[in-house]
Amino acid sequence: MKCGVRFCGGCNPRYDRGNALEEIKKSLSDVEFEYACEGVTYDVILVIGGCTNCCASYEQFKTREGVIKMWDYGDIDRIVKVIRDLS
Repeated sequence: MKCGVRFCGGCNPRYDRGNALEEIKKSLSDVEFEYACEGVTYDVILVIGGCTNCCASYEQFKTREGVIKMWDYGDIDRIVKVIRDLS
């Protein structure tokens, strides 16, 4: 499974978004994570927002299974479960 990652701009981060991604990667070692790029089709796009606005754009990316958004460090378990269920 290939997961494109999109971060918000970080204007109001309430947690360490990079650390959250690392935690997700540890739990999903069989998933290929990369920064989302236009022109690439991903199985899923993970949007990591720093606050509840989760305002990062993602419409420019192609995905087979849709977009998953997180905006809190407490979302990690939910994200891991959703991606596991898709793979």
